[in-house]
Amino acid sequence: MIRLIVGLGNPGAEYTATRHNAGFWFVDQLAREAGTSLRDERRFHGHYARARLFGEEVHLLEPQTYMNRSGQSVVALAHFFKILPDEILVAHDELDLPPGAVKLKLGGGSGGHNGLKDISAHLSTQQYWRLRIGIGHPRDLIPESARAGAKPDVANFVLKPPRREEQDVIDRSIERALVVMPTFVKGETERAVMLLHRNG
Repeated sequence: MIRLIVGLGNPGAEYTATRHNAGFWFVDQLAREAGTSLRDERRFHGHYARARLFGEEVHLLEPQTYMNRSGQSVVALAHFFKILPDEILVAHDELDLPPGAVKLKLGGGSGGHNGLKDISAHLSTQQYWRLRIGIGHPRDLIPESARAGAKPDVANFVLKPPRREEQDVIDRSIERALVVMPTFVKGETERAVMLLHRNG
């Protein structure tokens, strides 16, 4: 069963619409569907809500520590409520998936994502669930003929808003992920993975 759903992003209005905040977009939408809203909770260094989701009690969290210190927030809440790593889902932006793609997986490396890296360090394990929300990679915006030797600026890319057509398909991917959440939260994780991946 999933007891904690974390959305990763950076605090502050200037970051709200940026690709790196895709995890916040997911949790915000989930909170809306649950009829709740997140409030500042200093104990957990983030915005927090306790929600009734699909008949289960689930904690929602958006760390307000900036991305590379997200683990401080996650571990504070997990320790307080005695939540195990495999009961945690972390929603985050994923450079290695195109806009519109969304995948669930348990464990694995950070793929260079500083938020995941910090969470793994604080939990002392990589064995927690991830919802990987595709945002694409800046190399995809470089013409193929010019890609050899090009060094795309990833940091700049993730801190910019998606283009309109990218935002539309990212929003749809988040909607698809929300559809499988009742199954996923109740602990039918393999079935949820199959349903999500079958639908794109």
